[in-house]
Amino acid sequence: MPGRQVTTKLMFAIIVLLGVSAPASAQEVDYTPVTDERLRSPDAADWLMYRGTYDSWGYSSLDEITTENVGELKPVWTMSTGVTSGHQSPPIVNDGVMFVTTPEDQVIAIDARAGEVLWRYRKILPDDVGRPHWTNRGVGLHGDRVFVTTHDSYVVALDARTGNVEWEAAVADYTHGYYMTMAPLVANGKVLVGASGGERGIRGFVAAYDAATGDEVWRSHTIPGPGELGNDSWPGDTWERGGASIWITGSFDPELNLTYWGTGNPGPWIGDQRPGDNLYTNSVVAFDADTGELKGYHQYHHNGSWDWDEVSAPLLIDVPRAGRTIRSLVHPARNGYLWLLEREANAINFVDAQPYVDQNVFTSIDPVTGRPEYDPERKPGTNKPATFCPSLWGGKDWPPAAYSPQTRYLYVPVNENLCSTIVGREVEYRPGASYTGASATVFVSDGADHIGEIQAWDLSSGEKVWTHEFAESQNWGPILATGGGLIFAGGTHDRKFRAFDARTGDLLWEQRTNSGVTGVPSSYEIDGVQYIAVQSGWGVDAAGMQRAVNTHLERDILVPQGGVIWVFALEQ
Repeated sequence: MPGRQVTTKLMFAIIVLLGVSAPASAQEVDYTPVTDERLRSPDAADWLMYRGTYDSWGYSSLDEITTENVGELKPVWTMSTGVTSGHQSPPIVNDGVMFVTTPEDQVIAIDARAGEVLWRYRKILPDDVGRPHWTNRGVGLHGDRVFVTTHDSYVVALDARTGNVEWEAAVADYTHGYYMTMAPLVANGKVLVGASGGERGIRGFVAAYDAATGDEVWRSHTIPGPGELGNDSWPGDTWERGGASIWITGSFDPELNLTYWGTGNPGPWIGDQRPGDNLYTNSVVAFDADTGELKGYHQYHHNGSWDWDEVSAPLLIDVPRAGRTIRSLVHPARNGYLWLLEREANAINFVDAQPYVDQNVFTSIDPVTGRPEYDPERKPGTNKPATFCPSLWGGKDWPPAAYSPQTRYLYVPVNENLCSTIVGREVEYRPGASYTGASATVFVSDGADHIGEIQAWDLSSGEKVWTHEFAESQNWGPILATGGGLIFAGGTHDRKFRAFDARTGDLLWEQRTNSGVTGVPSSYEIDGVQYIAVQSGWGVDAAGMQRAVNTHLERDILVPQGGVIWVFALEQ
């Protein structure tokens, strides 16, 4: 009846304005609970977490789509998210139900077969919340709940069947510069999250919450306080606002019961304003998943002065090297080096590091500790400009690399031939305000014939085996590897999403999308049909790099914005 339809629409509008979720239909979603066991050994048909599995490989064993038939891949459904800016989260899929997050702190539940919206949730933020990185990188799942972080520094638990809020917990004070964009890591019945805001003078941390109740279980800071190991690497009280943000979902080793997290750079940006190593910035840190006790760390570069956040989680890979198998942490770093570390119960050991892009800051790396030495002329200071390569966005920024156990290759989204000049200035800390204390420019190296790349590395030999160059574009494309001998990635300003032969790097398929693809791809299966899913939606740092390259090359390439979920499959 007309009157009933109006009432339903009005109620839905009121619900959305109040910041609670509403189902898109009156029928509750049929949902399969996610257990700890399913998270530890997920079925190939599902994609239950940020990188598919705890080891952060970004690999699906599904193999219906192969190098032989990928040319027949077609879009089977698309859906507009209704918002703009950077769409970076993976489509998370549990038994046919998809969850995606978008800018504006939105969660959408979707029928993964047909693309029909099941429910939609949007967090209503306070008017004074800043939006420095207007994105969200995904959800975590456990039991009948969906977990998401928000820009006002909450972690929210939603009912997976209805989208209703089950509980929410305030993680930090957003008025002091804290915010969250990361997908939660769910391990042992706990929801693990970390805070961003290093550019605003926060003190980073990882915190764990009981998935059932929302009670905080533990909190461990990524900058040590007085009496804690490493506090003497910070002068005076600088540790209180020294950064070490957590931007990206960590990895988890269930056997060691350790979670591994990449940390951001120190604040302010310029190292001579905080002499010392500044632990545990620009590092990988290992925390006990049940207690939060720090079990190990490795700092990729000390006293950071280049805005080289090392926030990507390491990939947990068993690497045969020199007659033994190394339980490795693999990290293609923003500082331009590919790091191979060894994980143990109470330590992280250095194994090897080598540059994968042009890098002119490090003059050497200690073969035992992995500590780099610097060219002082390449290190910015207060009122002292320095020019260096790679740029402040690094050889690889946040977009995750992938690993295939078929090829035993690591696949890295790379930006080469970009450099920066940074100069520092004195900056006064004010809660919630910018605390970088620096000005920066980015430019293309003289004689550069390309910027973006995908590189494949054989970790056993430590050799690069192939490179695919993008002659006209930078690359901000997260990578998915699959059992069909393929890798999938977007990331270029021509709006294309592509498939490559994982062994050779040959381009096999491409599809132009509505916008640039900076979303994390995933793969899932329903009734024997394999799907490839990704969000297209340009923005944030990818758009910032586009502006910088446009300025330097005196061109005007504009990538349209607007989020759309794309799902592909073979013609059946």
